[in-house]
Amino acid sequence: MLLQKASAKDIVVVIPALNEEQYIEACVRSLIGDDPDMRDVLVMVMDGGSCDRTVEIVESLSSEFPNLVCKNNPRRIQSAAVNIAAQTAPPSRQILIRCDAHSIYPPDFVKKIADTMVRTGASSVVVPMDAIASKGQFQAANAWVVDSPLGNGGSAHRGGNKSGYVDHGHHAGFNRDDYLQLGGYDETFSHNEDAEYDHRVNASGRKVWMESDARIQYVPRDSFRGLWKQYFNYGKGRAKNLKKHKSKPKLRQLVPLVNFLCLLGCGTGAILWSVLGPQNGWLNTLGYGALAFQPLLYLSALIAVSVVGVMKMKSASGLFAGVVLACMHNSWALGFLKGYLMTPTPDREASELKLVNQS
Repeated sequence: MLLQKASAKDIVVVIPALNEEQYIEACVRSLIGDDPDMRDVLVMVMDGGSCDRTVEIVESLSSEFPNLVCKNNPRRIQSAAVNIAAQTAPPSRQILIRCDAHSIYPPDFVKKIADTMVRTGASSVVVPMDAIASKGQFQAANAWVVDSPLGNGGSAHRGGNKSGYVDHGHHAGFNRDDYLQLGGYDETFSHNEDAEYDHRVNASGRKVWMESDARIQYVPRDSFRGLWKQYFNYGKGRAKNLKKHKSKPKLRQLVPLVNFLCLLGCGTGAILWSVLGPQNGWLNTLGYGALAFQPLLYLSALIAVSVVGVMKMKSASGLFAGVVLACMHNSWALGFLKGYLMTPTPDREASELKLVNQS
């Protein structure tokens, strides 16, 4: 359905949350702020069973913001949170806006998304993200890397400055009728559900619009472990998406994958060479030299990235840039391989689910 207008009472905002006590209050306050119109927007925090103070904080905020509610998301994952909100919000709420607890939103963000949807007729409105750091040197380096082509591969929604129709971006607004007609998010995706949904939007002939004037600030991971887990899941989700729709990876997705396979091949080759190759002499040295070339080249590139990071950031935090980039590249590649090799095809997955339901 083509929307003819956008008022506050037409909008529902959904915030998936799971253990977000550090960020949820700042997120909610940035969205609602002091704008009286925002008091007519329904804001639903969909909690996936937080073990921290997330629910307590939201319930406390609801006394200040009566339009804020906290609902249970028994399926825990973000895709389910948005689906539940889309299915249960009052029918009058025609515009569904997804917000993330890790993000800080500019004034009028919700209004801009709704107005853009009406103005462009797009089924989905996406936005660019600017990473900001507030906690330590690793996070500062992460923020710099993820907003650079080295870390994002030129993705339009990572620091982009142009508005227009795109294939994919960071999810913000949905025409709720379209969302429900397309089946919402695929809940078998714990990650990359946004790209999978955008694929179906474009395949249906509907449009995705990037609105650069509604950019948001995003707080990236502040630890190696957290970043590794995040990008591993990104890679796994991307592989599952490509496999489901029988698509091919883009060049920016192939680069870390090929690099990882080369590193793996060189490491395996070195082990085999130590056992099967000549034990001394120039041929032995030549073999090890050839196997070390690509890893040393990659290591040199990472060191160079750290040097550039120090210069650009004017801070010792830049020393972590190479570590951050290596973490992103290799965790994503490993996740992609796991997702592609171990994810069943959609037909097989459906058959297995049918057998489970019959048992």
